[in-house]
Amino acid sequence: MSDTIDRYILMHKDRAVAELNLDSITGVIASVGRVYEPLHVPVGIPVKKGRIDRAALNAWWKDRAIPASRMGIRDVLQKLCLSDTQLLPEKCLGLSLSDQYWICPADQKLSWREVNFFENTISQDMGNILFGKGTGSDQISFMSPDNTSDGWLKKKWVVRDGKRYLVKSGSGAFCQEPYNEVLAGRICGRLNIPHVPYDLWKDPESADGCPYSVCEDFITPDTELISAWRIVQTAKKPNHISWYRHYMECCGRLGIPGIKEAVDRMLVLDYLIMNEDRHLNNFGVIRNADTLEYQGAAPVYDSGTSLWFDTPTGLVRAGRKTGSKPFKSSHEEQIKLVTDFEWISFSALAGIWEEFREIVGDSLYIDRERCDVLCDALRDRCGMLEDIAVSAKKTVFVDSTEFDLKENIAYSGNTEDEE
Repeated sequence: MSDTIDRYILMHKDRAVAELNLDSITGVIASVGRVYEPLHVPVGIPVKKGRIDRAALNAWWKDRAIPASRMGIRDVLQKLCLSDTQLLPEKCLGLSLSDQYWICPADQKLSWREVNFFENTISQDMGNILFGKGTGSDQISFMSPDNTSDGWLKKKWVVRDGKRYLVKSGSGAFCQEPYNEVLAGRICGRLNIPHVPYDLWKDPESADGCPYSVCEDFITPDTELISAWRIVQTAKKPNHISWYRHYMECCGRLGIPGIKEAVDRMLVLDYLIMNEDRHLNNFGVIRNADTLEYQGAAPVYDSGTSLWFDTPTGLVRAGRKTGSKPFKSSHEEQIKLVTDFEWISFSALAGIWEEFREIVGDSLYIDRERCDVLCDALRDRCGMLEDIAVSAKKTVFVDSTEFDLKENIAYSGNTEDEE
């Protein structure tokens, strides 16, 4: 065995799933050995004749790492003396707060109870470094779910009163994403859409007044989030089938309940707030990690990249054409996928735009003029949605691939790492 190859067992809680060898130089899975539990292999990864598709497993492993587009990640890697974010998951045994998968060194006998982040201490070293702070020690502990957090915005996990919370920043001149997260939750609350509530937080040690969103982890030690991207990998999509229909059919084959209703509600929210980044990795379903039984759709979360978050104030207007995801390339086409609007109480949305004004409050980043423009545009979007709901009763929409997205990737952001 090469000195650069580390031997591990891929684990699902305390179940040994498969043997694998990791290249410690590149962070890539170099080979996959014996498969012990085919049913517990991560969703969407083919297992044929007792062998795991290594390329598919590597894609899953790569998605477990902080993306290269993360704000400020170049400086973080330099501080850690690492060449690539792909090297970070191995340093925390691949553990996360989104599912129950991890890698156990082949020569050690570790248990899930000993290592999981749902019940054990989380090091704050990585979070502090990701937020541009020192660790207070020369010895950095990498045992943190921050190594396996996705998305391009700056974020970290913290523990308060035994609960796990995700803290996430905004971006650009307006730092608007945290406010948008809170607004999305308020809209969902008014429309009875299952969602993850977000609160605002400001770092008392920082003088810039930058807002952060904070939400509690909605995954438990017994459940896990399976992204829509993993679901659509469970079957090959025929060219003549749209992404929407493919997702629905995959969920149907897996026996996942309530998906049509959940997707309808998510798309209505995204239309209202002009969400630009509802890609297949920031919505999905919940599964029991022990029984592998699907419980249903995950609550709506991660809605910050919306409400014209990076659009100059003078260009913000309700009817402005803005790209959408995950199924269609425009909101005008995507909202047509919703065929039932009877569940919406439009009276419940009355004044939600003024509630956004209260959410923004004394922001140092969103001035009075921008706040007025955003509130007016949100009010107009509510009116536009009501018009769509009325006209939908008179038309029959037939889905096709005509306006499907060509690529379903996350918003990369205009960060220093991509210049």
